Amino acid sequence: MQEFRIRRNFLLGLGLTCLLLAILLVVCIVQQEKMAKVLILAALMLPVIGLLSESLRRKVAFSAEALIAHRLFRRKTLALKDVTAVDTVRVRRRAFVSISTEEDFLILSNNYENFGQLLQQLVERLPNRVISEETRDLAAKPPKKTNDLFSIWLAVAVLLLILYIQLGGSF
Repeated sequence: MQEFRIRRNFLLGLGLTCLLLAILLVVCIVQQEKMAKVLILAALMLPVIGLLSESLRRKVAFSAEALIAHRLFRRKTLALKDVTAVDTVRVRRRAFVSISTEEDFLILSNNYENFGQLLQQLVERLPNRVISEETRDLAAKPPKKTNDLFSIWLAVAVLLLILYIQLGGSF
């Protein structure tokens, strides 16, 4: 069973962001910075830790008869025979694929590694009548998404600069 996970280069940048925020928080506590600064850093860390935890756990896999999506603290299974529609929405280089049954749905984004291969498997495993033309086009030519990578690595660079300044500019 092939699994599709969130892209590793995004996870690496997000993990470094989390680590650098933790180091900065410890440095601020050791240097006895103002409590407001420490609280703001701690508050910034919470959503980053949440996003990292969710992203690390997120995966999609196909079994012989179902699509299984794992997320933090939950798992969703859609039987392939029950799928009624597969539609696509594109916003610039961002793509979302909605997989619907009578009772449930699942939305996948192009944050997954090998997203084109994931779509190709959907196209191969599901009847033609449930797959939209946009989804077929997307499977043939998936968008390359890089703006989130730029943002996360920019955050790493900014945090490194802040740490450098916080430590007095001397290493």
